[in-house]
Amino acid sequence: MYARSTTTPWPLIALFTAGYLAPYLLPTTVGRLDAGLPLSATQAGAVGSALLLSSAAAGFLLASRVDRVGPRTLARIGLALAVLGYGSAALTHAVPAVVAGAVVGGFGSGTATTVAASGIAAERDPHRASTLGLLCVSALAGAVYLTVPHLGAGHGQPLAAIALTALAVWPLTGRLPVRTTTAHTRVETAGLPHRRAGLVLAGTLVCWSLAQNSLWGVSGRIGINQAHLSEVTVGAVFAIALGTGLVGVIGAGALGARLGRAVPIGAGTALIAGCIVLSASAHDLRTFATGEIAWNTLYPIVLSYVLGLAASLDPRGRWAVLVGSASSLGTAAGPLAGSVLSARAGFPAMGAILAVGLVVIAVPMTGVALHTGGRLLAPGTVRRRGGTVPQIGAPEQQVVEIPLDTPAVPAQRAYDTAGPRQLSST
Repeated sequence: MYARSTTTPWPLIALFTAGYLAPYLLPTTVGRLDAGLPLSATQAGAVGSALLLSSAAAGFLLASRVDRVGPRTLARIGLALAVLGYGSAALTHAVPAVVAGAVVGGFGSGTATTVAASGIAAERDPHRASTLGLLCVSALAGAVYLTVPHLGAGHGQPLAAIALTALAVWPLTGRLPVRTTTAHTRVETAGLPHRRAGLVLAGTLVCWSLAQNSLWGVSGRIGINQAHLSEVTVGAVFAIALGTGLVGVIGAGALGARLGRAVPIGAGTALIAGCIVLSASAHDLRTFATGEIAWNTLYPIVLSYVLGLAASLDPRGRWAVLVGSASSLGTAAGPLAGSVLSARAGFPAMGAILAVGLVVIAVPMTGVALHTGGRLLAPGTVRRRGGTVPQIGAPEQQVVEIPLDTPAVPAQRAYDTAGPRQLSST
């Protein structure tokens, strides 16, 4: 396990940013693959799905191996793969090489995210750390969306941005532990806690992320083809949307667990469904911008609570990694699903289908939040009848047997009534 710290874990947050940047840049990556290479829209979406599927595979394969390999070593392997994969894909125009580079880079992103999620789950406040990570990746992605349209055409710019981010994060890995400390407690040898809740959360999050990224993967095409906007205008809308997402994440971090997790996850998912319908049916700048900005404001808020919920299920971070990988699995299928749905039914019908699916899966997600979290008091606050509220997911106190010597058998009349001791007469 990581040692729980009271300081801000900036190396983990930087690693989180490097791992999550690829999904955030998905619209411009898929759009430029379609425009800059001999690929159809569906084929470009399939490349984006392959990238994210490789990222999800890394999480599933490495979820239980962070302790064994070591966070520093595994993080450096992931960042090296990201630099190599995305960098090579950015520098070539051969479609097979681009696909191979995207898959290698995706595995590197997933590896970095796995290490970051494991470490964040061990923090005293995993929700705050997740919020800071989303804050950083949203800010960086917004800057990329503002910059890339001015760097010329081609598929390489967004891929190069991801590779350079991984390269910039590399020096911070020196502050990660070489090996995680192993505490000899029951939690280290026990199986996954909250197994049923974790499986339900992972399964629903596959569908949740698929719906989100089905729209996100084709948002650039909605703006350009259906709303008839330029790439510069669409990029500006995305940057503003991610900027308002920063405000939402800051608000979620300030709010913390005051409302519990059920209300933000359930109500937030229902509101996101409405935003998807609005954005997918946009035919002008106002509707497109309103839908995208509202959606990008709500999405990181709900995601931060979901990641915090997953982290609370297991202090070793295994559910955080597995749920994050399940999210990546849904994210991977998103671009292809969005391309197929929009090609066969049109953007508005696609939005309606995705919205209905989100409303349906919001029910079990809210149920998990109520069952394992509910409306929480802050850890350490005193209850009315005494005692403190424990940290959710914290390891149980180990029961230690204290050996005692055999007590002496008391002699008869060794004990007397209470009162002043009487001196016997001699």
